[in-house]
Amino acid sequence: MMRFSTLAPAALLLAAATPAIAQDDTAPPPTVTVTGGATAITDYRFRGLTQTNDDPALQGTVNVNHVSGFYAGVWASTIDGGPDGSTPLLTGYGDAEVDLYAGFTRTLSSGVGFDIGLLYYYYPDAASGLNTDFFEPYASVNYTIGPVNAKVGANYAWSGQDGLNFTAGSDDSLYVAGDLAVAIPNSVLTLKAHLGFTNGSLGLANPLASDDNYTDWSLTAEMAKAPFKAGISYVDTDITNDTIAGVGRYAQTLGRGATVLGYVGVSF
Repeated sequence: MMRFSTLAPAALLLAAATPAIAQDDTAPPPTVTVTGGATAITDYRFRGLTQTNDDPALQGTVNVNHVSGFYAGVWASTIDGGPDGSTPLLTGYGDAEVDLYAGFTRTLSSGVGFDIGLLYYYYPDAASGLNTDFFEPYASVNYTIGPVNAKVGANYAWSGQDGLNFTAGSDDSLYVAGDLAVAIPNSVLTLKAHLGFTNGSLGLANPLASDDNYTDWSLTAEMAKAPFKAGISYVDTDITNDTIAGVGRYAQTLGRGATVLGYVGVSF
């Protein structure tokens, strides 16, 4: 799942004034808005894999949104990437992940929405000399009908970036995913389902050296009443639980199997 959410600008409201009686005093939406939030979660899972050694994380985001649909922002989370290898996938990555992003989003009158942009993964206190950072463009299309929203999207990180250079071959990475959300009428509850597929460099979380892809999925029940939210998720992958030695720093022994996590958050 995407690690951040953007709030699309409100649609411009148009109303006809009554001739010679009154003028329409409906104000247009502000040109620029700032949105964001903070979340506490019991385990930070990125595409099904723990980034905190199955421990809790604190996360926050700030978005700057333009009425045209352009936006930019930053998302940050605590991680467990210390040199002791607590999270083998992230050994040496440090204690924080910062995602910088910018893009364009729009929802059409037909109910179809789209989002396209660019992510930069930054690890500010990574071990000296360890290449960790990389860019990842993304795009998605969604459709809303009544209480149901369906979304399909893809993220692609091109080869040649040092932060993806884990093998002697082509180190690009592709992630494709689908999401379905159903808001239960007359309630604060939304049910969500997610299915994703990773192929390439970031798929080397598999302990098999010849296997560079895997599937992740999750089911979530979320209660939201602005500005608060709380939820519980079941998360799993199809990565084997067998331990295979000699695969290097991407050999995981923890955090790729099934888990249930909870979160609470607040937004503005």
